Amino acid sequence: METSMESLINQSDKRWVGEFPRIGIRPVIDGRQGGIRESLEEVTMNMATNVATFLQEQLHYPDGTAVECVIADTTIGGVVEAAQAREKFKKEGVAVTITVSPSWCYPTETMDQDPHTLKAIWGFNGTERPGAVYLAAASSAHNQKGLPVFNIYGHDVQEMTDSSIPEDVQEKLLQFTKSALAVTIIRDKSYLSIGSVSMGIASSMVNEEFFQRYLGMRNEYVDMSEVMRRLQLEIYDTEEYEFAYAWVKKHCKEGKNGLLPDAQRSEEQKEKDWRTIVKMALIARDLMIGNPKLAEKGFGEAALGHNAIAAGFQGQRAWTDFMPTGDFMEAILSSSFDWNGIREPFIMATENDTLNGVTMLFGHLLTNAAQIFADVRTYWSPEAVKRVTGKELTGVAANGIIHLLNSGPAALDGTGQQEKDGKPAMKPFWEITEQEAQKCLDATEWCQAVDFFPGGGFSTDYTTRGGMPVTIARINIVEGLGPVLQLAEGYTVELEEDMHDVLDKRTDSTWPTTWFVPKLTGHGVFKDVYSVMYNWGSNHCAVSYGHIGGDLITLASMLRIPVSMHNVEDNRIFRPSAWSAFGVGDLTGADYRACEAYGPLYK
Repeated sequence: METSMESLINQSDKRWVGEFPRIGIRPVIDGRQGGIRESLEEVTMNMATNVATFLQEQLHYPDGTAVECVIADTTIGGVVEAAQAREKFKKEGVAVTITVSPSWCYPTETMDQDPHTLKAIWGFNGTERPGAVYLAAASSAHNQKGLPVFNIYGHDVQEMTDSSIPEDVQEKLLQFTKSALAVTIIRDKSYLSIGSVSMGIASSMVNEEFFQRYLGMRNEYVDMSEVMRRLQLEIYDTEEYEFAYAWVKKHCKEGKNGLLPDAQRSEEQKEKDWRTIVKMALIARDLMIGNPKLAEKGFGEAALGHNAIAAGFQGQRAWTDFMPTGDFMEAILSSSFDWNGIREPFIMATENDTLNGVTMLFGHLLTNAAQIFADVRTYWSPEAVKRVTGKELTGVAANGIIHLLNSGPAALDGTGQQEKDGKPAMKPFWEITEQEAQKCLDATEWCQAVDFFPGGGFSTDYTTRGGMPVTIARINIVEGLGPVLQLAEGYTVELEEDMHDVLDKRTDSTWPTTWFVPKLTGHGVFKDVYSVMYNWGSNHCAVSYGHIGGDLITLASMLRIPVSMHNVEDNRIFRPSAWSAFGVGDLTGADYRACEAYGPLYK
């Protein structure tokens, strides 16, 4: 029998404790026998099978494996079969259920009444049997019982013999399932704070009530002295370190030196900085997810990690006043590749901004791609650009631009050197080629930390390619209101080189730049670019590839977090059916009222 230490050393490569949540498919049927139920058995079970096949083909867990669906053993015509399905789902780790039916069924007898599962119902739009009538009755039952459910109803009538899933139904199935999986994957995981409050930034002050009641997560804390301890006592895999350091020296090229003459670091100091920051990256990863190699060295407790799905590093100023910055650590961990090859990115927030870390986590789980951590630094009006550069903004940027910039932690995927259909992108790691990873490295320079980082280190410096559809997002906590989400869909843009240089050098040009333009609606907060910048609720944002605002809104409704600001079209907003009871004329106000009425998911 293995000892606990042997078990630890032999553990698998899984990052976190537990299995990924599965999706339960519930084929619900009219329970009246003697001809009615019998005529519906095959078509109902086919609906369930088709949904399961569709989701398994389209969606992946964060590790790249296909999502897993579990279908009830029989159609569900009454309470006994509903209970049997629930028992099966419990054993199979189901956290999300999708009920399907082409006909009338008995809602309260067949519904999923488990308060801990996230629920959707697809009611078939056909005339032979009233699936829409069942959907409406079942939705009413869920709302009356306080069990929010997402309604899915195709736009066009189908024939009963048509086993296809209409495109609009597919979109709703994916939007619901991606969001529900994100919510359930983070449950019972940890957010790890390495250090504490950075420079008085409120969001680096951990709000445990938010993590516990809204996200179902726990908070773990490690003082930055633990990083120092591991550096001094070599509590890291020394063999991996030597391999990693050689890789870094080969692939991470140094960039321009912006230091003042009296702050220059010697070649010996720079070499020491590189060695330290590579070790810091190893240590931070081990703190998050553990490392069985540490058990082999006799550090069994350190080998366990903190089961952290996201983390943040305080850095400034307690660390950076005398030690190299965490910029390399944050950037390389947040990227989809390192010395070990192409792999799932980690979520590591700079300045221990817990709320931006959570927003990055949402974006990652919805897209399976890396995220850019950025300051929402500057709004540049067309007039200001013309005054400073002598040139005019044109095209998508004609109405002004927002400069997204930060001191190094942005994932290297943010260079935009990966491609989809010949256009710049940030992709799930299993779609990234070695050539694309190398292009991201080639497009990045590592510049010496500037003068307000006396401890030295290196920051990423790159400019994001233009033409990427992206979404910036951010959770904020407001006293008396609680957490709120804001987001803006838009595009990255590229400026002429001389225009970029003038604007970029007005701040620290050794940091990564993303020029962002939001989609404008002509009214409200999105009437112009300035209003988007003016109404942004924090100095930070997370940048996700793609226009994922609809998915973020769906996810937020599951967590009971209202969305204060967005530019997503109404036909892409998908929330539980009960939300419409709180008002259909003002969707934003209805969202606030519904979230207040239901309260946090884990209250």
